[in-house]
Amino acid sequence: MASGLLALILIFLIRESWPLLSRIGPAAFFSGGGWHPTEGAYDLTPMLAASAGVSALAIVVAAPFGVASAIFCRFYAPPALARFYRWIIILLAGLPSVVLGLWGLTVLVPVILTIAPPGASLLAGGLVLSLMIVPTVALTTEAALSAVPASYWSGAAALGLSREATIIHVALPATRASIFAGIMLATARALGETMAVLMVSGNVVQLPTSLFDPVRTLTANIALEMAYATGDHRASLFISGLTLTLLVLGLAALARRSGGQVVHA
Repeated sequence: MASGLLALILIFLIRESWPLLSRIGPAAFFSGGGWHPTEGAYDLTPMLAASAGVSALAIVVAAPFGVASAIFCRFYAPPALARFYRWIIILLAGLPSVVLGLWGLTVLVPVILTIAPPGASLLAGGLVLSLMIVPTVALTTEAALSAVPASYWSGAAALGLSREATIIHVALPATRASIFAGIMLATARALGETMAVLMVSGNVVQLPTSLFDPVRTLTANIALEMAYATGDHRASLFISGLTLTLLVLGLAALARRSGGQVVHA
């Protein structure tokens, strides 16, 4: 059922994109001519770079925090604190993106503005996204750690390894495939996020040269321009959506290929 729905979505995106795509070719969307659809310039490179930059920053921040949260919750926190901490993580996962975007716009952007104007920037987008994807990394990592066989812990104890050494040298290597899969899924979510990034990233179509540059991601561009786009402009937005969908599918396939299983010796 899900596969059929995904196939229908892809068919729809291709059908809407094909008239323009077949006429000017894929290379025109990476030509360096800028994003000026009314003038026939459809370069997606600045927005692809912005999407990649924001998502990469979010993962760089979220991955270590997510893994550390899972380790703390699983091995160090008392049971009552672990339950409360896990509830907080789940609550964070369920927060609407517009709420996090509003927080970022009213709290985070002014702080960044004091460092380097204009405040709304790639940095703000990446930090807000990191809050959104930390729960994905934390929950998948904790689930993987809970699946480590008891024999691993017994063997480590028999060798005289401390708890810290067992976590670092046994549990984490054994669950690296699942942790990697969780990070890939979190990256896919970051790439597909719209509202929070739109609110805090500045929405300027340009190749970012620093963390403080305002940027516009592919998702934000679709949300901003679809309401009034017609003709080739509209088709170019569907091509943006198709490109984004293929990127997310690639990440999902990579996560699936990693196995998501405990590695057995």
